[in-house]
Amino acid sequence: MEVNQPEIVAQVRAAFVDYERALVDNDVAAMNALFWHTAETVRYGIAEIQHGGEAIRAWRERCAPVPPSRKLHRTVVTTFGTDFATVSTEFTSDTTPLLGRQMQTWARFGPTDGWKIVAAHVSLIDPAVMS
Repeated sequence: MEVNQPEIVAQVRAAFVDYERALVDNDVAAMNALFWHTAETVRYGIAEIQHGGEAIRAWRERCAPVPPSRKLHRTVVTTFGTDFATVSTEFTSDTTPLLGRQMQTWARFGPTDGWKIVAAHVSLIDPAVMS
């Protein structure tokens, strides 16, 4: 298996950028389209847990949007072969002194469905206690 083929990294990075744009714009339809809509999809949020595409979509309809001041730091895209990837990033905003951490697992579901998030985890940490 080849790790980080440039063309695959570019595809995943583009999908991640699309997701981030949708997140900041609170474009729920676009966010939903980029998540795998199945019972096996899991999202662990800052203060909530969703198991399954229906739970993720229901939560998105009622959650507060991310602040427009959100800024990403140290984003790492790692691809494994041509159909599997992880994206890890840190984020900050002017609404909290905490450092956000976000990890996503992406899988490609063929030419028509493309790249989808199959698992995600978001958390906050006090930067003063990081080691």
